[in-house]
Amino acid sequence: MNGHMNTTSTGNAPEDEQAHRRRIITRLARIEGQVRGIQGMIGENRPCEQVALQLTAARRALDKAFYEMIACSLVSNIDASANMDDVRDSTQKMAQLLAKYG
Repeated sequence: MNGHMNTTSTGNAPEDEQAHRRRIITRLARIEGQVRGIQGMIGENRPCEQVALQLTAARRALDKAFYEMIACSLVSNIDASANMDDVRDSTQKMAQLLAKYG
């Protein structure tokens, strides 16, 4: 993301932005809880397969949060674009981020 969430063309961006931030924070808090649970499982010497299953779930949840943030950034960049060339540039930058981090 570009450091902040821009307003959208729908006119109700502040509420949308705040709701989006709350959803991401809630999602990350759940992931944090999952990771703490995994730490506990390892400390309790639980079977590796059980730990691996929980690690997979936490990783998928984190991936979902990542892609939601990328999508938000893409929408924000498109909304802020003055013309189609700006949209293409923004889309190319998002594609590079996905290739690098996704």
